[in-house]
Amino acid sequence: MAAVEIRPSVIASSRKGESFWKTARRRLLRHRAAMLGLAIILVFVAGAIAAPWIAPYDPAKMSMRAALQSPSAAHLLGTDKLGRDVFSRVVYGSRYSLSSAGLAVAWALLIGGALGAIAGAGGRIVDSFVMRITDVLMAFPSILLAIGVVSWLGKGDFQLTIAVGLSLAPTFTRLLRASLLSLQAADFVTALRAAGIPKWRILFIHMLPNALTPMIVQATLALGTTIITVAGLGFLGLGPQDPRIPEWGGMMIEGAASLQFPHLVLGAGICIVAVVLGVNLFGDGLRDALDPKAKR
Repeated sequence: MAAVEIRPSVIASSRKGESFWKTARRRLLRHRAAMLGLAIILVFVAGAIAAPWIAPYDPAKMSMRAALQSPSAAHLLGTDKLGRDVFSRVVYGSRYSLSSAGLAVAWALLIGGALGAIAGAGGRIVDSFVMRITDVLMAFPSILLAIGVVSWLGKGDFQLTIAVGLSLAPTFTRLLRASLLSLQAADFVTALRAAGIPKWRILFIHMLPNALTPMIVQATLALGTTIITVAGLGFLGLGPQDPRIPEWGGMMIEGAASLQFPHLVLGAGICIVAVVLGVNLFGDGLRDALDPKAKR
């Protein structure tokens, strides 16, 4: 008799016949704070995409005659010491800051997820080896680890995303490992093993999809921290190699040298706070929506 493939049952939902993901989507859409956060995120993403049409000036165009002007109708957020329009640089800066943060989180998911899968399914010796490396990486504050990696790899956009991704990866490694270890004793995994399903198929087809929910939530919440880390590296002068590229952290370090002109840091600072707030609100709502034990 041929072995019958056993699939894990879908998590029960609050409505009969409704899948877990449909229930989660419905709950997320009803979460007001999450929808507010999503709206904030979409506004900034749309602004980054439409930057050439929104920005009134070329962000790299300099004019010493217009240097350090206060906010006015001609320059909504004033100008910097080189006469560049601050509002235009803030709008264009969203492109670099948001894309760098998104790529860094993607690297963290890829690296941390791979290590977590190896640790959770590779046996005791492999698990111990991977977790000791993870413990060493987690002993360093994420910003210091990112600075060390950038100093080792050199300055550059790609190096920056790798550095920030590596600093976040240990969290995803531990999270996925814990999820996989908890699933090892699940009834459906035991049934699959008894049915003779190969170990690799159980891991990739059945266990990983059931362990991705906390990873998705963590990635959403980590995005806010990553935006701050990218801005912090830019503030320390470890941002883009080309100084003409507008970046929120770099704009803040330029403004910090001229505190008598607060408009130089106001725009970038407000944008960082708003984006992080939006990401955290959406992440909290997503966590509540994907939690089957939460009230519906």
